[in-house]
Amino acid sequence: MSEFEAAQAAVQAALDAGASYADARLMHRRYESMSARNGDVDDVTQDADSGIGVRALVGSGWGFFAVPDLGDRSLRDAGARTAEIARASALVSREGRGMIDGEAAVGSWASECVVDPFEVPLSTKGDLLVRATETMLEHGADLATASYDTWETRKWFVSSEGHRIDQHVRESGAGIQATAIGEHETQRRSYPASRGQFGTRGWELVEGLDLVGNAARVGAEARELLTAPECPSGTTDLILGSEQLALQIHESVGHAIELDRILGWEAAYAGTSWLDLARLGSLRYGSELMNITIDPTIPGALGSFGYDDEGSPAVKRDAVREGTWVGVLAGRDSAAAAGLDHAGSVRADGWSRLPMVRMTNVGLEPGPHTLEEIIAATDDGILMESNRSWSIDDRRLNFQFGTEVGYEIKDGTRGRLLRNPTYTGIGPRFWASMDMLSSETVAWGTPNCGKGQPGQTGHTGHPAAPARFRGVRVGVRA
Repeated sequence: MSEFEAAQAAVQAALDAGASYADARLMHRRYESMSARNGDVDDVTQDADSGIGVRALVGSGWGFFAVPDLGDRSLRDAGARTAEIARASALVSREGRGMIDGEAAVGSWASECVVDPFEVPLSTKGDLLVRATETMLEHGADLATASYDTWETRKWFVSSEGHRIDQHVRESGAGIQATAIGEHETQRRSYPASRGQFGTRGWELVEGLDLVGNAARVGAEARELLTAPECPSGTTDLILGSEQLALQIHESVGHAIELDRILGWEAAYAGTSWLDLARLGSLRYGSELMNITIDPTIPGALGSFGYDDEGSPAVKRDAVREGTWVGVLAGRDSAAAAGLDHAGSVRADGWSRLPMVRMTNVGLEPGPHTLEEIIAATDDGILMESNRSWSIDDRRLNFQFGTEVGYEIKDGTRGRLLRNPTYTGIGPRFWASMDMLSSETVAWGTPNCGKGQPGQTGHTGHPAAPARFRGVRVGVRA
């Protein structure tokens, strides 16, 4: 039988067993990664799996069941077991609000892919990583690493409401890292970001990063940081590079606007949120330059898709508009519980996991400035780039971040290198201090967002550009 027929069989079995609603996601997945260390390939991973995950609603209770066996009997048993679990859940569930209405979408979607990463020879990929590490070693690194990851996911979604959707998603990314070892400490530099750069694209994304061409600079900067002066402690103007600002968005905005966290559904593990739904539409989140969107339609960004894992079509929405909080990341059930009318942000990291509210592409709309204009307008400050550490409370309010590198800004000029830069703040106060924002946006990809029990790893995107924040505490020592 076809993938659609297999998914339909599981859905029908759940309905026959008493479910009022059921859906099924059948998935085929491939994954490949490689890493190199100091001139040698030290790890290659290749993996593939297939399976189906079924959800069902009985009364106020949800059930989920997943199996790797796609035979007819297994599919029907999975549907029946899902309804059985949902019925048991209803015995302890609070009064259910069901789901908001959703259009029964029928469609297909595929991410852009110019060069299929799985067709590129392993030897070609390995040579690229090895050359990058050798170049970093030649220019000051004591430890040089490089890696890439590629995924291919095919999924078919069917629901009892009439959804019939297939999607083909290919994702790629890579990065390099140099570590220099001194007498009392180590220093690290990464490119293009501390986690690399990732997107819903093919191997052309990796080729465009020019890892080898940037390796010499990365190795030399790691070595230079060993003798750079320490980041001073105090309060000053802070300029964040786009990659660090992307993580700032992820941690202090993206997680905070997840509706399941706001409702307390993730309190046992991931935490809650400082946001109060009663203030949606009126709460000041930041300055008027702060325009945050939820946009899974951005071509090539890591959080992009055609439809989420409930079958809701990808739609761009506002989360913060001119500094005011106006939107959330939601699923059909959480939206119903909160009395909202939109969803579209539910995903799972595989067929064996229950879909949950996840970030898509959550990022800042471009501002009117350039980085050079921001530096020129800053009399006294620090520019920080490339994340090294992060810490934030479970309400996503108080935070402290460290970056790999800082640059002293004096009289509108970028000056000496600074090591061990850190900054700290409280979310809405920090965002309210943003007074300059660049138009030089990059849609950074984060392939390691953790959430859920059992744990799931989400792929998210964060468009960001350099920005200035006034009166920020820096150089905070543990």
